[in-house]
Amino acid sequence: MPRSVAIDLVRNIGIMAHIDAGKTTTTERILYYTGVLHRMGEVHEGTAYTDYMDQEKERGITITSAAVTCHWKNHVVNIIDTPGHVDFTAEVQRSLRVLDGAIALYCAVAGVEPQSETVWHQANQYHVPRIAFVNKMDRVGADFHRVLTMMRDRLGAKPVAVQIPIGSEDTFVGVIDLLERTARYFATDDGDEITTGDVPADMVEAMETARTALVESIAEYDDAMLEAYLSGEDISAEAIRKAVRSATLHLKITPIFCGSAFKNKGVQLLLDGVLDYLPSPHDVGHTHGFDPKNPDRDITRAPKDDEPFSALAFKVITDPFVGRLTFIRIYSGTLRAGEQIYNITNDRKERAGKLLRMQANKREEIEEVFAGDIIAVPALKFTRTGDTICDAKAPILLEPITFAEPVINQSVEAKTMADQDKLTESLRRISDEDPTFRFRSDEETGQTIISGVGELHLEIVADRLKREFNVPVKVGRPQVAYRETVTSPARHDGQFVRTATGKNQFGQVTIEVRPNTQGKGLEFVNELAPGILPDVYVKSAAQGALESLKVGPVAGYPMIDIVAVLVDAEYQEEDATEMAYAIASSIATKDAVRIASPVIMEPIFRVEVVTPEEYVGEVIADLSSRNGRIDGIEMRDILQVVTAMVPLSQLFGYVTQLRSLTQGRGSYTMVFSHYEPAVTRR
Repeated sequence: MPRSVAIDLVRNIGIMAHIDAGKTTTTERILYYTGVLHRMGEVHEGTAYTDYMDQEKERGITITSAAVTCHWKNHVVNIIDTPGHVDFTAEVQRSLRVLDGAIALYCAVAGVEPQSETVWHQANQYHVPRIAFVNKMDRVGADFHRVLTMMRDRLGAKPVAVQIPIGSEDTFVGVIDLLERTARYFATDDGDEITTGDVPADMVEAMETARTALVESIAEYDDAMLEAYLSGEDISAEAIRKAVRSATLHLKITPIFCGSAFKNKGVQLLLDGVLDYLPSPHDVGHTHGFDPKNPDRDITRAPKDDEPFSALAFKVITDPFVGRLTFIRIYSGTLRAGEQIYNITNDRKERAGKLLRMQANKREEIEEVFAGDIIAVPALKFTRTGDTICDAKAPILLEPITFAEPVINQSVEAKTMADQDKLTESLRRISDEDPTFRFRSDEETGQTIISGVGELHLEIVADRLKREFNVPVKVGRPQVAYRETVTSPARHDGQFVRTATGKNQFGQVTIEVRPNTQGKGLEFVNELAPGILPDVYVKSAAQGALESLKVGPVAGYPMIDIVAVLVDAEYQEEDATEMAYAIASSIATKDAVRIASPVIMEPIFRVEVVTPEEYVGEVIADLSSRNGRIDGIEMRDILQVVTAMVPLSQLFGYVTQLRSLTQGRGSYTMVFSHYEPAVTRR
């Protein structure tokens, strides 16, 4: 069966922003205008189509990314509505890994907020082209140009307006299309009717100034545009559109749109922008991977249906009707329902019995999928987030998805002994879905410990245990997930000599541990001269060293940011064994760590508090009492924004204290920044 829509007419996009910027509201309008919905749902009413979890409806926030497919002007648009709360950043991360483009949403009043920065840098990491939508232009304090300035200053972005607003706050009535030099007015409350008219006389000069700035911005990256600009030509709208598209796809600029999604203004024009400026899978080009048998050999796959099949699993959920669902992005080739697929990550073959096109929590069964599609496959037992699925005859291993480590622990206990096994199975299913969630049994206390990236994250898990899995639990107080590291280099010898079953075993190495660059994790480096130790025993030494670094010597916390260096070794050919060198390396590493000035590290969060000016003093005093370091205070319209670096251990229950200090008028956001030695903060 041939594909119904050419790959050039496919758009795989995400919508990303800070919490409360209007992502889900914008998605609802997109689905309404594209015919998926016949009535717009509202976040505040708990009727949003993509917020289908009970917790999402109650809290008015997006917790899990939802996939929907819609059609606009003969194009297929696959959309993922992602969470804005920092506790669910992993949802954004794994979505960006498989998307071709994104819409970055900003509140016209608040501008660039902390989570906006986080997701922007994640998009940079995956080289995702973006357009931006300045939302809530109807709100008091809305300032379109201020948002663009914040994008330059905070994100290092190059925002380029392709529209400018006509009015703001309660006078916001339309936009000026800078390419066409026309005014677009939102004539009806539901946004269905957009009229085209002349630009208001008092805005003609502003339009020409903004259009010139647009042309100058893209002329930096387009020689033909530069030549036309310097010669004084009146450049056509189509020529500008083509140049803007090229610069956007090459991550040189970010086209800016504006509107008010809640008031149904500007969303159709934003959809046009998705088609005009964001890439198709064909534009993205070849997908890069490597040969699993030879990691040094690169392999590419073109986004074509006649290429060998390759796909990446980027999300696993438990559906109440069909059970386990695995979301996959297809990069090349085709897949028919009932065909066998090969999971090269864990060397398993499974059968894709059904293929489902997802509409949030609704499903449409399809017979065949093609390069560029995003679909769900039920009942894949062995496939996890980040696994590569491919044709067994043409293996390729795609770049996996990496996630942040949990920073908060909490004990959970089933209320009855009969529920204990059920609790363990439920936690296993949640950990399959959520790569930032962990659970373990504490050997000393026998308690079940769950770990996540924030208080809300663990709160949602406990709520899901009760509602989805019917396992009521008692939860303990949140605890910080500390880490350990070394602060100075140190080396030590390690030797393993043993005779077992008549055979001698020998291994001897010298390991030096060194502090690593922050955020680099644990690494092993071989500094031996060639020929001193065969590669097979070097690999064993690496395994032993890295394994020993999992538990720190101070308090048993996991270790971070350490380089274990193999600096010397003894080799006896007749007695050498892989096990002996692994054990010798483990002994040497542990001993070296003990004398390398080990310290306990605690997670530090960047906290941004927004408060009326009269409460700034109390907010600063309270943050200082929590061992916080004040980084800055700035005015944002009529509010003050206080930025500080604060240990996570001091932030439990902060929301209640802030409400008390500001009479309920203050709000805050927090984003993980880095680890610091705990002693320096006490």
